[in-house]
Amino acid sequence: MPTYVMLANWTDQGARNVKESPRRLDAAKAALRDMDGEFTAFFMTMGDHDIVAVYTAPDDAVAARFTLQVGMLGNIRTRTLKAFPEAAYREIIASLG
Repeated sequence: MPTYVMLANWTDQGARNVKESPRRLDAAKAALRDMDGEFTAFFMTMGDHDIVAVYTAPDDAVAARFTLQVGMLGNIRTRTLKAFPEAAYREIIASLG
């Protein structure tokens, strides 16, 4: 299943209501499970991003729908990266000839 890395920052609304963030995370995990995806890692971070999450989803369309649904709530702004595991990385590089 494809892997995605989500980089997120709290919006003003999200920061004002940061104490509710664990509940929102639980709701996001449930929503992703309902789409046959799963969080594999979650970190609160310091630096350019407030949150880094790694998740799997059946395909890019599901990942996009999940990201849009989370964003519509107005608590975080996200950037999502599609991640290639090491085996795929090696295959891609080897195919360069």
